[in-house]
Amino acid sequence: MSSNMKRTSRHTDVRPTKKQKTAAHALRTDTKKNKKRAGTQSPAKSELPPTKTSVKGKEKAINTSKGFLKDRPLSSVFVLVAGSYEKLLYGLEGSSHFDESEGALKYELKPIFAFPAHVSCVKAVSISPEGGKWLATGSADEIIKVWDLRRRKEIGGLMHHEGSITQLTFPSRSHLMSASEDGMLSLFHTRDWAVLRTLKGHKGRVNSFAAHPSGKVALSVGKDRTLRMWDLMRGKGSASVKLGKEGEIVRWSSDGTMFIVQVQNTIDVYATDMSLLCSITHPSRVQDVKFCKIPVQGDEEREFLLVGAEDKKVSLYDIASASDKQIPAIVAEMVGHANRVKAVDTIRISLPPSSGRRTTTIAGTVSSDGKVLVYDLQSSLSQASLNRDNVTVIQPVAEYDTKGTRLTCMALGEGDIKSVPDIGKRSRCEEEGSEAEEQVSDEEEEWAPQEEMEEEEEEGSASEVEED
Repeated sequence: MSSNMKRTSRHTDVRPTKKQKTAAHALRTDTKKNKKRAGTQSPAKSELPPTKTSVKGKEKAINTSKGFLKDRPLSSVFVLVAGSYEKLLYGLEGSSHFDESEGALKYELKPIFAFPAHVSCVKAVSISPEGGKWLATGSADEIIKVWDLRRRKEIGGLMHHEGSITQLTFPSRSHLMSASEDGMLSLFHTRDWAVLRTLKGHKGRVNSFAAHPSGKVALSVGKDRTLRMWDLMRGKGSASVKLGKEGEIVRWSSDGTMFIVQVQNTIDVYATDMSLLCSITHPSRVQDVKFCKIPVQGDEEREFLLVGAEDKKVSLYDIASASDKQIPAIVAEMVGHANRVKAVDTIRISLPPSSGRRTTTIAGTVSSDGKVLVYDLQSSLSQASLNRDNVTVIQPVAEYDTKGTRLTCMALGEGDIKSVPDIGKRSRCEEEGSEAEEQVSDEEEEWAPQEEMEEEEEEGSASEVEED
């Protein structure tokens, strides 16, 4: 364990080193200077500024790679992590194989862990991209916990917020962004989990945020009924627009040319200049929204808007027509749940050569019915199905039942995690005191079978991390 982490009876406090404190002091000083220069100028603007930002000195954008849409090898295995009201965190490993006897592609979901991760309900989960090494979970206990998915262990807890965590997202594999009911957004670096930026501006709860695919800016909506734009490179707000209603979800499109703001059962689609392209009225209250590009014919990709709602299904809108000032139509529906859909996420994976296809787009959903469903979107959608008047019904290709757990959130990520029985109680290895040995073991924790967790719950005891 690194020197800037300290174990407690409930969580691990990540404390900044002397060097990090100096950097934080410099950041605060710079922020105060910016406030003085700002004077009494009003932050409200009627139009969001362009996302292009010039940078001087050593400041860098979140995404420093050359082109965030560049091709890279895809994993054949995916990991699905879901949180619940019952404080439990579920981890599943998904894979595909081609059944020669049936001549069909088959999918499988295997449980790899299930244990109480927080002392309160889990409200947000996120998996780092490009390898899926890090898992971040947020709860009503105001703590962000960080986990190493590859080694299956807890790294520590980030206690930067003073309110329930409302959203977690990895804009890149090197940065984690969070939002809370305390009105703040925070940006962490995964190298040492130090706080790089604290974005203040919302009055009250931050409901949702979305980082632009370039990683340079982000949008957020909150209880104060405003839409705010943030310069992530400088760590300050760049624009604010009064919506007149409380935005619940904000999302960028895959290419960053449009974004949506969702309120109850209404989804407004905007261009980057804040011009309203169209307004979608969904049949029922919306719970989650996700943009996704799916190949429909050869290499031709088409943008869809996946909307999970209280009508127990996920509707796919052909969002490409929004640029023509037309209201997008529902072209497909993902069915299979018996209760409202709480969250939806997508990921592209590689397929076995014998299947005749190289890749496909997988969607995962969780519901209050306790079930986790997986769908193969690419095989269900085609140019022919999109041209038909009837709505295509997409059935799940894999399922996992948590036996009545009220699932609240989920995330998909690339994975190559070895499947093990469901896990629960964690016991630490003995530390030898040597820093070198700590780096090897890194407080590695063995995760015990599910039966031990059930026995503890019957006794009414809580799973706690031992104190140093």
